[in-house]
Amino acid sequence: MAKIKKMFVCNECGYESPKWMGKCPGCNGWNTFTEEVKDESINNFKRAVTISSGNKPKSITEVKSSEYERLDTGIGELNRVIGGGLVKGSLTLISGDPGIGKSTILLQSASNIAKKYGKVLYVSGEESEEQIKMRAERLKATCNELYIVSETNIDIIEEHILSMEPTFVIIDSIQTLYKATITSAPGSVSQVRECTNDLMRIGKTKNIPLFIVAHVTKQGELAGPRVLEHMVDTVLYFEGERTQEFRIIRTIKNRFGTTSEIGVFEMKESGLEEVTDASSVFLQEKSMQQEGSVVIGILEGTRPILVEIQALASETKAVMPRRTAVGVDHQRLSLILAVLEKKLKVPFYNSDVYVNVVGGLNVDGTYGDLGIVLALISSIKSREIKLENLLVIGEVGLTGEVRPIAHAEKIINEAVKMGFTNIILPEKNKAKITNKMVNLIGVTTVKEAVSKIF
Repeated sequence: MAKIKKMFVCNECGYESPKWMGKCPGCNGWNTFTEEVKDESINNFKRAVTISSGNKPKSITEVKSSEYERLDTGIGELNRVIGGGLVKGSLTLISGDPGIGKSTILLQSASNIAKKYGKVLYVSGEESEEQIKMRAERLKATCNELYIVSETNIDIIEEHILSMEPTFVIIDSIQTLYKATITSAPGSVSQVRECTNDLMRIGKTKNIPLFIVAHVTKQGELAGPRVLEHMVDTVLYFEGERTQEFRIIRTIKNRFGTTSEIGVFEMKESGLEEVTDASSVFLQEKSMQQEGSVVIGILEGTRPILVEIQALASETKAVMPRRTAVGVDHQRLSLILAVLEKKLKVPFYNSDVYVNVVGGLNVDGTYGDLGIVLALISSIKSREIKLENLLVIGEVGLTGEVRPIAHAEKIINEAVKMGFTNIILPEKNKAKITNKMVNLIGVTTVKEAVSKIF
């Protein structure tokens, strides 16, 4: 008779324990253990079966290297974030909030690939085939080579893949799949891990690229065990609000390309449409001369983007003034405020400070430091920036100096294209710029920058 026993498994790292524990020894997470039932006969069967692949160790000099063959998804922004197209045999995980557009973009890319390369299989465990057909008709993504099936059993899905031999497979979503030999419920650590392992084996052996949709938690993190991110080749995250029309796909992990690229999309009735000129999107509501508003330039991967930063400083009677940053690192804001109080003697200790990046974009790095400085001074002094069509770039150090940034020329070329005529930048960057179509104002300190503007 099969021996059944209960185990407690950590949802974050997959650590197993015979008893429940409040804190996981593996990842130090609290209240992450869930109870699962394990069948010992299955483990004994696995130990009894040995598989020889016939592979032998080779010298690295003997291994032939070649470029990965990629499939064009027909969506330029999606190709950008995954490194130029789908690599055959790759496993890509895409996650995001409910209703953000994950299924929409996958159905659009599935239709494009089916028209260009042949059979594509769309497996859905959350929607019926009729629901998928209705969405496909709305998106005009119907194609004879696009096959859909509503199934959650991983063994049956494997049979469909082996019999069809498609060029591309989409799984929507991994939390709904289950393996009959595992007794725990779909979405549990064991089920997600085993089903992903089976999909990875199918994709690698049959040289089929797979897209897997994953749910997110209320905190915005990837649902399921953390090991899921380590197993796949690429992790994409859909950002944006359901009430906003713009969406951003960001690469978190990519074994076949860079992890710093983003793709910008606009949600319309006909589906997600790619936005090739992102700067115009983030500046479309910009009025150039407003108190507390400055345009900065940032670099997302290889793409320069111009965004508007708004700052508001208002006097408060509270003992502890508020510091709120949306789209900007909170620690970075505190550092800049400290520099302004020390070097410029501008008091912020009696003011609430709010900083916001317009459009919902998150500014990483130090590209926007000098822009935040000028926006804060403009707001607290209630003075508009008189220079028209002004762009500001530069990093601010703790001693009040303005430090140079990387790829300044790319950002300036984008600014020229967008019609900016005045650019404040670090003096060291100015010496290397060859573009003479704009008025370049070089600065070395925060005090100098403020004096030149106000």
